Amino acid sequence: MNEYKANAIKNVILLGHLGSGKTSLAESLAYISGTIDKKGTVEKKSTVSDYTPEEQTKLSSLTTGLLPLEFKDIKINVLDAPGADELIGDISHALSVANGVVLVIDALSGVEVGTEKMWLEIKKRNLPAIIFLNKMDKENIKFDEVLEEVRTKLGKEAVPFCLPLGKSDEFNGFADIVDLKARIYDGTKCVDGDIYEDKMDKVESLRQDLIETVAGSDEKLLEKYFEGEELTIEEIKCGLQKSVLSGEAVPVMVGSSLKDIGALTLLHMIKQYFPTTADLPESVGRNEKDAEVKRKFSDDQPFSAFVFKTLIDPFVGTINIMQIKSGTLRKEQEVYVSNKESTEKATQVFTLLGKSQIPLDAFHAGDICAMAKVPDVKTGTTLSDKKNIIVYPEIVSPTPTMYVAIRPENKKDEDKLSSALAKLQLEDNTLEVLRNKETSQLLIGGQGIIHLGYIIDKMKNMFKVALQTEEQRIVYRETIKQTATADGRYIKQSGGSGYYGVVVMRFEPNPNSDYEFAEEIFGGAVPRGYFPAVDKGLQETLEHGVLAGFPVIGVKGILTDGKYHAVDSNELAFKMAASIAFKEACKTAKPTILEPIYKVEITVKDEYLGDVLGDINKRRGRVLGMEPAVQGYQMVVAEVPEAEITKYTIDLKAMTQGSGTFSRAFVRYEEVPSNLIDKIVEEQKRYNEEHK
Repeated sequence: MNEYKANAIKNVILLGHLGSGKTSLAESLAYISGTIDKKGTVEKKSTVSDYTPEEQTKLSSLTTGLLPLEFKDIKINVLDAPGADELIGDISHALSVANGVVLVIDALSGVEVGTEKMWLEIKKRNLPAIIFLNKMDKENIKFDEVLEEVRTKLGKEAVPFCLPLGKSDEFNGFADIVDLKARIYDGTKCVDGDIYEDKMDKVESLRQDLIETVAGSDEKLLEKYFEGEELTIEEIKCGLQKSVLSGEAVPVMVGSSLKDIGALTLLHMIKQYFPTTADLPESVGRNEKDAEVKRKFSDDQPFSAFVFKTLIDPFVGTINIMQIKSGTLRKEQEVYVSNKESTEKATQVFTLLGKSQIPLDAFHAGDICAMAKVPDVKTGTTLSDKKNIIVYPEIVSPTPTMYVAIRPENKKDEDKLSSALAKLQLEDNTLEVLRNKETSQLLIGGQGIIHLGYIIDKMKNMFKVALQTEEQRIVYRETIKQTATADGRYIKQSGGSGYYGVVVMRFEPNPNSDYEFAEEIFGGAVPRGYFPAVDKGLQETLEHGVLAGFPVIGVKGILTDGKYHAVDSNELAFKMAASIAFKEACKTAKPTILEPIYKVEITVKDEYLGDVLGDINKRRGRVLGMEPAVQGYQMVVAEVPEAEITKYTIDLKAMTQGSGTFSRAFVRYEEVPSNLIDKIVEEQKRYNEEHK
């Protein structure tokens, strides 16, 4: 593979709904460009980009694959992204280095939920895009209807560049509306010919729509168009490029990735319409003095790069995939690592074709490359020249929406488990690992069933740690609702050194603080030196409440009176006395259970708004407000008990046909309705018995 500079590099990401054929299209592009000699298929588990055991088992992309293609005089780094929106962390990082997007649509299924979600991501980032209607060789596809659905659901800027020729098995190419040529694939190569006479009226009609879009991109072209003059092919292509770059036009083309129809034309369109990295705006970061610094995609600038993906290879170790933001990276070059604040040597520098490494002496600004075995570098790290330090902002990753508890099937694997999870967090910074001391559960948090299932499968396949899972247990709290006073007496005197501690304490509800201790002692009834022991004894007691053993919060304990013995009193006696006093006070202080309340922000299509609002009420939630999100969507803000949303990711998808998303954040604890307390207490007692 040759070296390429920024003015000849295009980084293109393939997005689409699950099963739309992104990986098959990536394989077709690699084959047609000559990057690979033999074409694989998803079904045969032989594609370049879906090489992990998990992907081959699921027959679906679960992580972004890289395929660097050489085409004509440019390099196209194709990023084959996952189709599951639960893997949005991986998708977002790949999008951050993309110049343009190919949105793949299964022509038989039309615009699906995942299509719309990915479209929103494209528009959010203002990326130029091409829509590829895949699987045009399937039966019962009506191009006009699919095109109308695309324009209705995604926007009128979607403009057809092609008209399919032949239906079902006889689909063998398309009429190119720009060049007015028939592109026919004969099974080995694409052959240009004349458009059939019976198709010309339709082609001319679609071409007129195209020219109107072109004319709107430039005042001179618009004037020429209104004067009735014909636009030249060069003017049309130049106008189209401006329109595509601005987002005013999104070319719609057709093809079949399995039959390699449309792949060559797509490569030409990427070359013609997408920007190079040299065309992109400067990258903005901050230096060691926290001052803003800008870098151009140019070899003339000091070296800097952003790590957007990390892979754990069982043989090679850690592989960091990065985009070079400025300067060049050469083998053995020293680089400053932002998260370590130290300098390391890039001993191995290469690009990846799926899992295959392709070494090069140097990589230039704008390119995507990888390095291996540089300790502690992770996704989101900035690498730079140690004399010209810069740190780029990390990509904001979504917080987990679902947790499961895990434990190794074999207890001998517990040490391997923590090490493996740490490595997986290097790969995936949306994965959260929590050890809940109160429930003794080890939790992993992610974006849903697919995401967490991928992590569990990877633990087994790569790290040889088989896991058992169970549902996350809710961490409740206890408190008191009423002020109560009680004595605590701990007296043991049987000759020799004994124990003597007596306290009188008042316990008050204290909603503004988890815990507070005070004293109102008069006349030295309890010496001041024993106050800390009373305080400590009370804190230890509050770790386990009287109802179900949950930690107690929102309590103020006030020492009001007591007694001591000159010989037998000691710290342990007063600690025990404080504990007894609290337990005695709980008989009249009305102890109760508190549950965690979460703020949720739910983005939902207008048509499902009523269902979602009704469902929130059923979950004991309170709607705080609503506001328009992107076009056709509303964002609902609500507060809901955590116990009601442990599987909300699954339920929301079912309720909204996969279109709803949400985020969650802990807000506070609130009292559980009285009718649920007995059930919670019984479940906790049963759990404690089972896990003794």
